[in-house]
Amino acid sequence: MRFVETLKNIWTIQELRQRLLVTVLLVFIYRLGCYVVLPGISPDAIDALQNFTNRSGLMQLLDMFSGSAFSQASIFALGIMPYITASIVIQLCGMILPSFQKLQREGESGRQKLNQYTRYLTVAILVLQAPAYLINLQVQASSANSAIHMGFWTVAYLTIILAAGSMFIMWLGERITDRGIGNGISFIILVGIIARLPEALYFEFTTRLPSDGASQGGLVMFIVEVVLLFAVTVGAVLLVQGTRKVPVQYAKRIVGNRQYGGARQYIPLKVNAAGVMPIIFAQAIMFIPMTLAGFQGGDSAFMRAFTDINSFWYNVTFFILIVAFTYFYTAITVRPTQMAEDMKRNNGFIPGVKPGKKTAEYLDAIMSRITLPGSIFLGIVAVLPALARFLGINQNFAQFFGGTSLLIMVGVVLDTLQQVESHLMMHHYDGLMKEGKIKGRTTGQAY
Repeated sequence: MRFVETLKNIWTIQELRQRLLVTVLLVFIYRLGCYVVLPGISPDAIDALQNFTNRSGLMQLLDMFSGSAFSQASIFALGIMPYITASIVIQLCGMILPSFQKLQREGESGRQKLNQYTRYLTVAILVLQAPAYLINLQVQASSANSAIHMGFWTVAYLTIILAAGSMFIMWLGERITDRGIGNGISFIILVGIIARLPEALYFEFTTRLPSDGASQGGLVMFIVEVVLLFAVTVGAVLLVQGTRKVPVQYAKRIVGNRQYGGARQYIPLKVNAAGVMPIIFAQAIMFIPMTLAGFQGGDSAFMRAFTDINSFWYNVTFFILIVAFTYFYTAITVRPTQMAEDMKRNNGFIPGVKPGKKTAEYLDAIMSRITLPGSIFLGIVAVLPALARFLGINQNFAQFFGGTSLLIMVGVVLDTLQQVESHLMMHHYDGLMKEGKIKGRTTGQAY
């Protein structure tokens, strides 16, 4: 079989084999740390935290990204999300602040400085998030009649442990990037998400089993759910890989009696150049009503509608924000004017379009047209978990039907397979696919 032959080829390449073994070892260390409980935390407190996490959709989403470490009161409870938050802030600063833009243009030295700033900001975020997590843990334990006495020094040293745990995860991710396969930070998030999939599948399967053994409708529904999940995943793959190629003709240069240039090339414009960033931005905006509800009590109809992740108005607003942020982020990251100037500088032009301003307008029009279906599909993928919950699918399993988790899984898997295929092709072996090549994400952040 071709699959078995491909596995043999992967194992034959020494460098690729070593990278895979290093990746597996570091992932095993990460998963082991997810079950190391913070000192002084009783089992009753952990049960109370798990019950609270299962009731709250927001907390359940955070628990998914941490690989269930959040609900386990683990030393890795805060996961890698503080580092991702810091990375997003630094990335936005690079779009707005001239000093950060200068660092981005300085090459490797500038990148190292930006990474250092990201680490400092990560520590600052951890110092704020860790006490909040501990206070929440104490409140949930008290509600379960399992008191946890946390004085100032207890909170201080547990904060240090939580911060050290998240920084250690960041270090593991960097080691995977350097000596393993794929982007380490993205791979750790992927492992955390996939770790919950078997449990979600098993729970959904058991809930669909008929209690009396007479009706088989529940099993049919489970099969339909799995087929729908597969279809949504295929759609996410098409969204990540989708491109529109704009032909570019390079002017001929005549030297003596020989002609150089004139070959036609293409500019690959992504259907979804923004990645998962619009979902992250839109989700941050949707957190504002939840925060206001905490101060005002959430008794009004407006607050009830926008604090329930399953409500109609919440998801409609969420969808509209994603479409708007997709256009906004695409306009920031894809700059037609700069692309037109680069083409003109290299004696390139689009057939039938004048160089310069007309080329920039043409590229901007193309991006606007292909961004519309991409943004709509991205919004649909983001609200699919709410639709799945409305159709009676368990909340744990419904989270895999869309949203950030699905796009991260698809993107990271494609990027990792692309790296494996590159190693195979470099050593003159066939790739993972019989025809064509695997296309990963070529724009945006790795996560």
